[in-house]
Amino acid sequence: MSITQAIAAEHATFVSMFFQIELLLPGMKSKAEVSNVAGFVERLLADHAQLETIFAFEALDHSVRHTGQLDTTRQEHREMDGRLRAVRRASTCRQARSLLRGAMRASVRHFRDEERNVLPVIAHTLKPERLAALGQAFAKVREGGESPREEQALGGSS
Repeated sequence: MSITQAIAAEHATFVSMFFQIELLLPGMKSKAEVSNVAGFVERLLADHAQLETIFAFEALDHSVRHTGQLDTTRQEHREMDGRLRAVRRASTCRQARSLLRGAMRASVRHFRDEERNVLPVIAHTLKPERLAALGQAFAKVREGGESPREEQALGGSS
């Protein structure tokens, strides 16, 4: 599996998880409960963003930076984090549910944007062997074999 396929597959997993959370939201009766779920989602997305950066974005040369797409993607990651943190500041459970729902929907839009605009650039820029090696390194981290930085230090994504 290439790195672009691995990232797209992880996006699909997030979308499925968000759908399930949306089904549970109406039954959440406390702001604390919604905030806990938002914190969980925030940590998962932060981990995903770190892996994207290490195994995909850093693997590119300046061509993506030149287009500004990479900067846009990083800005969107920060905005998604901010949306999820806002859930904890909500004054009511209803507001927290609405903010979490909005954050998850914005994340899905971000995934689709990456899939349309960033992943094709990665696929076009890197050689097939490199894409496959990065995909394997990504999978190894996801399987618990290495931390992302350990894998990078071992030459998995330099």
